[in-house]
This record gives sequence, C-alpha cells and structure tokens, in this order.
Amino acid sequence: MNTNDLIGTIGVGLILLAYFLNIFSWIKKEGVLFYVMNIVGASIACFASILISFWPFIILEGTWAIVSVIGLMKSIKKPQA
Repeated sequence: MNTNDLIGTIGVGLILLAYFLNIFSWIKKEGVLFYVMNIVGASIACFASILISFWPFIILEGTWAIVSVIGLMKSIKKPQA
C-alpha cells in the first residue's frame, strides 16, 4: 500500500465510521460529530484523489465535504429543543 492509498483509506474509513455509528444510533444524524467526521473524512479522501488526479472522486469527495459543511452550519444555527 502506497502513501496515496493510505491517505485515501483513512479518509474513506472516517466516512464509513460516521455512517456506521449513525446507523446504530451511537451518534446523532444531525450532531456535530457526524458532520465533522464526514468533513474530515471527505476532505482527506478528496486530497488523496487529487494526489492521483482521479477527477470523479475529487468531485465526489469535494461535494461530500461541502455538503457536510453546509449541514454542520445548519445544525449549529438550529435552536436546540
């Protein structure tokens, strides 16, 4: 496994871990941790895709990170019940 693979695996691993924790209700779907894990994971995976110039995943992971940032901002602005 080369460096690019390792970086990408860490990024994708964070995204999958966030999904797993959410599915089993161990973290909130609209909680800060869920969004932060997605932002960091997608950003790392996007960086790994940039390193190998793989445009489909640069677009996918970049979009994932941006959407997660928007979700985090909406979650923070939302009044707590």
